[in-house]
Parts: sequence; structure tokens; C-alpha cells
Amino acid sequence: MNKKMLFLTVLLMSPVAVFAANQTMQMGGHGSLSPASQELMAGMKTMHDDMMAGVMSSDPDVAFAKGMIAHHQGAIKMSETQLKFGKDPEMRKLAEEIIKAQQPEIDQMQEWLKNHQKQ
Repeated sequence: MNKKMLFLTVLLMSPVAVFAANQTMQMGGHGSLSPASQELMAGMKTMHDDMMAGVMSSDPDVAFAKGMIAHHQGAIKMSETQLKFGKDPEMRKLAEEIIKAQQPEIDQMQEWLKNHQKQ
């Protein structure tokens, strides 16, 4: 594995390790989680699973694009959860800005993959 791929893997795996550790600590209290927390956790799990699958490509450019698409989709899902449950105007505005900024980036990376990924 070359250094770039190793760096990318470590970079994208760091949040996974934190998330896994947090889930282990929270196992006993799942019944007490709010609907918002439950939705955020489900979205994070999907994001991390998809990021892991994405970075498996041996082509670092493809791995980056696939990993970042999953990461951005997770950010959008979390932002949608914030808009569904959140009340603070500043956090709601930030969630809206995240959606607005990251959806075009997802579209750009998906288009790039269509044009550059080896079949």
C-alpha cells in the first residue's frame, strides 16, 4: 500500500474508531437515546460503512472520491436530521449551508467517477 493510500485510509478511518468506541460505551443506554440521537447514529453508521467500502479502491483518486461522496452524504443526512429536530437558528442555518455546499460536491465527484473510473 503506498503512502498516499495509507494516509487516506487512516484519515477516513479515524472517525470510525471514535464512533465505534462511543457506540461500545453507549450500548447499555440505547433505550434512553432521543429520536434525534438515534437518527444521527443510524446515519453515521451508514456513512462509515459506505466510506469504508469506498476507500477500498486501489486507485487513490477513486478511493478519495468514493470515500468523500459517502462522507458528504453523511453530512447531508446529519444536516437533514438537524433540520427535522433542531431548534437553534444558528445550527439550522449551518445545516442548510452544509446541504447547499456539499450536494454540488457530491454531484461533481459522481460525474468525475463516471468519466475516470476504470470499468
